[in-house]
Amino acid sequence: MENKSAFVAVVGRPSVGKSTLVNLLCGQKVAIVSAVPQTTRNAIRGIVNRPQGQLIFVDTPGRHASEKKLNKKLMEVSDRAVQEAELVLYLLDASRAPGAEEEAIARSLAPLAGEKLIAAVNKMDAKDADFEAARSFLTLKLPSLPDSRIFKISALKNEGAEELLHCLFDMAGEGERLYPGEYYTDQDLGFRIAEIIREKAINRLREELPHSLYVEVADTELRNDGEDPAKTRLWIRAFIITERESQKGMVVGKSGEMIKAIRQAAQKDLNRILDWKVDLDLRVKSSHDWRHNDKVLRRLISRE
Repeated sequence: MENKSAFVAVVGRPSVGKSTLVNLLCGQKVAIVSAVPQTTRNAIRGIVNRPQGQLIFVDTPGRHASEKKLNKKLMEVSDRAVQEAELVLYLLDASRAPGAEEEAIARSLAPLAGEKLIAAVNKMDAKDADFEAARSFLTLKLPSLPDSRIFKISALKNEGAEELLHCLFDMAGEGERLYPGEYYTDQDLGFRIAEIIREKAINRLREELPHSLYVEVADTELRNDGEDPAKTRLWIRAFIITERESQKGMVVGKSGEMIKAIRQAAQKDLNRILDWKVDLDLRVKSSHDWRHNDKVLRRLISRE
């Protein structure tokens, strides 16, 4: 058994498939997934344990140009992850032509191309996928990136991931494993619960409220009315928080049907990934203009 170890920052444009890939590589649901761009708001860590060693993938927010305060905070998260990582995995979308945002990302990664950068062209399963166009872009913008470190993959179809992993382990340096072998993420319980609920909410409200809500876990409590440990349940009280009072009705829905659907979907996922059966008490409240509140943004985005 070898002792390879490295942090791998995963970067790319919004909706390129970073979270889907991290979940695939880790074999578990580490990061929430949505068709809404910039779903990821934190540097999410997913851990891959193999005989060669351990890779810690850091799933970062999608990079795109915007002067909004929330977006600037997200870019700070991504920049810090790249600076601190031993390796950087640059993910491109085979079904989208490179544009100005892609060029900006490539420019920022150019100094890393010689030694610590790997590129993967994702969504090769898409009918309009064009690997050669993506590779030509990489060759032009990142001339010091060897062709042997450019991969074609489909995170959705689990194609090309093993070859990519082999390359990452080959490039990783010697080092001790930082997490026990059974770990696939280092997220705390409250964060995981909030993210699962947020995923279910934005996937149902993406036309109305894609970025105008966040989730706050107010209480968690293990409960058991009897003596059988198998009957222990995790009671959770959480709030979906909107930016304006008028948005609460969208989350609740007619006769409460929307929040019921969100609660049931979140509870189903939580039952699958946690060690206890879950009782989820989900409510809605508003926090005026929270996306411009530095205190709220620090609490949501910083994991320090």
